[in-house]
Amino acid sequence: MLARAVADQDYTEPTPIQAQAIPLVLAGRDLIGAAQTGTGKTAGFTLPLLQRLGEGANLFASPARHPVRALILTPTRELAAQVHESVRIYGKYTHLRAAVIFGGVGINPQIAELRRGTDIVVATPGRLLDHVQQKTIDLSHVEILVLDEADRMLDMGFIPDVRRILALLPAKRQNLLFSATFPDEIRKLAASFMHDPATIEVARRNTPAELVAQVAHPVDGGRKRELLAHLVKSNDWRQVLVFTRTKHGANRLAHQLERDGVEADAIHGNKSQNARTRALKRFKDGELRVLVATDIAARGLDIELLPHVVNFDLPHVAEDYVHRIGRTGRAGAEGEAVALVSHEERPLLAAIERLMNRQIEQRVIEGFEPGQAPQRPAAQDAQPQRNEPRRDAGRGNPQQPRQGGRRRRGVQRPGERGAEGQRHGGRGPDAQRGSEQRGNARGPQRPRPERGELSVIPNDEYEAQLREARRLAREEGEPVQAVDAPSRQGAQQARPPQGGPGQGRPGQGRRKKGRGKQSRRGPDRHVQERRERDPQELRERGEGRREPAKQPTITYKQGSLLNPRRGSS
Repeated sequence: MLARAVADQDYTEPTPIQAQAIPLVLAGRDLIGAAQTGTGKTAGFTLPLLQRLGEGANLFASPARHPVRALILTPTRELAAQVHESVRIYGKYTHLRAAVIFGGVGINPQIAELRRGTDIVVATPGRLLDHVQQKTIDLSHVEILVLDEADRMLDMGFIPDVRRILALLPAKRQNLLFSATFPDEIRKLAASFMHDPATIEVARRNTPAELVAQVAHPVDGGRKRELLAHLVKSNDWRQVLVFTRTKHGANRLAHQLERDGVEADAIHGNKSQNARTRALKRFKDGELRVLVATDIAARGLDIELLPHVVNFDLPHVAEDYVHRIGRTGRAGAEGEAVALVSHEERPLLAAIERLMNRQIEQRVIEGFEPGQAPQRPAAQDAQPQRNEPRRDAGRGNPQQPRQGGRRRRGVQRPGERGAEGQRHGGRGPDAQRGSEQRGNARGPQRPRPERGELSVIPNDEYEAQLREARRLAREEGEPVQAVDAPSRQGAQQARPPQGGPGQGRPGQGRRKKGRGKQSRRGPDRHVQERRERDPQELRERGEGRREPAKQPTITYKQGSLLNPRRGSS
């Protein structure tokens, strides 16, 4: 049945990694397989896995008859979906059931599929642990464990999740690890839970396929986007996979390419699974010319006859470069890997060359030489700069242009806060001169009174009252002040405020007004003298309490409507 499924895919001869790995897996040994990307590692463990599980496959439909017997862990959702598709294609003539579970989508459909029973589960570590916590999956019957892209799965970020999953599996099982790169420290960690593993290295470790042509273009970091758009348009590239270092950089680059007239989209971990699947499908169907991705797409994506891969940002880990360019040149096809290298990324390029033990050809593109500033259009040169004054900015005086741009904090302008500015209350001499010109235009200005001084506008009635008050004071023998006495309202304004923060006695707040309440300083002297005077004297002078005016008596005629009774009221 497996031979029939393989024949449907037009496979006639196994690849080197398949020829060496399949016999060892069928024998039940633990295996570490290292091979170049695109050499058929997925089929190298899928075919023998289906063969071993198919021998004891159950024909009954009961879920209890189909426990989880094989677990395949992958680092990314895209790789999990791709491995599940391979299992479905190769095992379509068997009675084995397979399910895929990963994050980014609803968990309820996955729970329903697990309850129906499944023999093979392809999962990512995070979502698998979610199912374990909800007790919707049982891993106690696992016979074969496969870690695809094992170097990433066993890297520092995945070690805690992997160790938790390993603790849930039976101690007696078969362990398979497949990846394109295997650092020495990862091999030591894998050996801690594997039992006498066999190692297969079809090609030297950490080397890309020989059919991939590699070239590096030195360019300034700020002109990478222009160079990428130039290469896509001038060379008429129809399908390009571009790798960036950050998610935000992927979104920004895709948006800029869209503005330049190049159909582009981005996939990364912050996008939903539906959006990532939709963008990848459009790219495979030829609707998108450029697909911008982070390293999440570098692991295991199989795009048929992908011609170009561009490293917009070189990775910090040299092994990731091998995975990136491994997306092209797959299954015996030729491909091209382009790297845009800035001056700051030269050490990263040197590390990649040491890892692969080969020199990458460097080719400078005409017009994008490093250190050469881009040519700006003449129209942009003619426009005034943002911080330069414009000739027509002055409104009242065209010879004095207005200063452009926002004023920075702490920066003084000429004639401001200097010696002249201190003399004029913090304003510059130009501002003082302008104030004088405006004052002369309005006419003569009265001098402002000092603080605490009263400003009274004299009139005839006020002068007459003042003379009468002085005459009465002389008759009574009271001293008369030389300065005009202020009015009651003026005296209240001239009196310093009492209470309140920063006024009066220190620490005393504003006192509430109330009947009979007085200040702590005592009653006002003028009020006290006024209380000691005779009430009759105050009434004569008009300072006492005024009596209400008597209402006139109105007499109505007899027999009127207002007075129907006889007599008057």
